[in-house]
Amino acid sequence: MSPRTGPPVLDVDRLLKDPELKVLVTCGSGGVGKTTTAAALALRAAEQGRRVVVLTIDPARRLAQALGLTELDNTPRLVKGVGAGGSGALLAMMLDMKRTFDEVVSANTTPAKAEQIFANPFYQTLSASFAGTQEYMAMEKLSQLRAQLVEHGGWDLIVVDTPPSRSALDFLDAPQRLGRFLDGRMIKLLTAPARASGKAYLKMVSASFSMFTKVLNKILGNDLLINVSAFIASLETMFGGFRERAEQTYQLLKAPGTAFVVVASPEPDALREASFFVERLQQDDMPLAGVVLNRMRRTGLDLSASRAAEAAERLAESPDQSKAVRLTAAALLMHAEGAEAAKYDRSMVARFGAAHPDVAQQQVPALATDVHDLVGLRAVGQALAGVPG
Repeated sequence: MSPRTGPPVLDVDRLLKDPELKVLVTCGSGGVGKTTTAAALALRAAEQGRRVVVLTIDPARRLAQALGLTELDNTPRLVKGVGAGGSGALLAMMLDMKRTFDEVVSANTTPAKAEQIFANPFYQTLSASFAGTQEYMAMEKLSQLRAQLVEHGGWDLIVVDTPPSRSALDFLDAPQRLGRFLDGRMIKLLTAPARASGKAYLKMVSASFSMFTKVLNKILGNDLLINVSAFIASLETMFGGFRERAEQTYQLLKAPGTAFVVVASPEPDALREASFFVERLQQDDMPLAGVVLNRMRRTGLDLSASRAAEAAERLAESPDQSKAVRLTAAALLMHAEGAEAAKYDRSMVARFGAAHPDVAQQQVPALATDVHDLVGLRAVGQALAGVPG
């Protein structure tokens, strides 16, 4: 048996058909086709008999359009025309950060306390746009979906499409960041029993955090610290639950039933980011299934760029300059350019493979048009599985 050359091939169909696989996470930098890859993987799994829900955290609307849905929101929506006549089904949703936060609050406190929290101006800002909230709420939503998978059998596979760039792994750090936030000096100060009335308390806090409050007061108003204090006091009994659930979801991401797929294109920046993802996942002992190398340029002829260019040059110098000859020369020049681009892509991927020889790869050829429907997603799914188009 001859020794294997190059990285192993990512067997996508084997991965998707594995009944032990419950969570599939796609990550990668922006502009590499990650959202399309996530949707194509979910569609292929559904049409092979899995009941799949695909969750996108990326605010782009491409996923809804490709799946034939007018919109995506925080509720899984059934995609029509998938799994007809079989046991498979596909549902799709997009993370609504504020609604997920509202659901967490409602599920972990009384209706009266929940209304008090919802009315707090600081909560309204925090739940809609505060840095880090999206990643933590992504953890919460994944935990909710996983609980439905286990308890109710609504689906047997969750595909998560993460935000682009390095923030795609920020949700891995959510439990640690949350713990640092809840255990921080500011939170301890704000949750400490006030030994003086409101104005004295406000004066005491302002003395320690004047620069901080000046910035946030411009956003939230002069009652910032009172609102923050009231919000923290309302949530204090829920902090333990937040931390515990985030840690449970983090452990879920490391469990055998989870797999990560890194998506990249054969460009230096994208491959550099892919290397970052691969190394980070390996460092954290996350189950990396492999790397999808999207938009690989290929040619349909077994003709090198140099030979095509030489042939085109000879035709250009030929006495016969008929229309057919000119068109043939132009076609050969176009092929030469395409062959050179394909050679470049192969060389970039080969360098990546040399740096990560044990990481499985699957190459997906560049498409002539954008993917905008189920037909296009099926074609991408076939390419992901290595099935000739």
